[in-house]
Amino acid sequence: MVEEPRLYDLIYAVIRQIPEGKVATYGQISRIVGRCSAQMIGFALAALGKQHTASDVPWQRVVNAKGHISPHGYGFGTNMQRVLLEEEGIAFSLEGEIDFEKFGWDGIALGNAVTSQKKD
Repeated sequence: MVEEPRLYDLIYAVIRQIPEGKVATYGQISRIVGRCSAQMIGFALAALGKQHTASDVPWQRVVNAKGHISPHGYGFGTNMQRVLLEEEGIAFSLEGEIDFEKFGWDGIALGNAVTSQKKD
């Protein structure tokens, strides 16, 4: 019997596919993974500090549907996320918004990662 992968492992597998210099939304990740909401993606990212096998997850590449960084970590995490994204070449408007046309990830390469994760 094949064991179903844990939800957070599937979420992290998808997020690992977002290339440097691109971002995805919580909702986009939830639609790709299936069986979860955008809010669940946020919970999975918040749990990263407790996941020893997820240190390579590029959490900073997940933003809200408006192209903004969602507040977290009493503001420290928010500032860190912006710095990490800027280091990857992602630009923000004066309003703190990311242009999805330029920096949005289309998610096409990702189906293979989820499929292979489900087979493991």
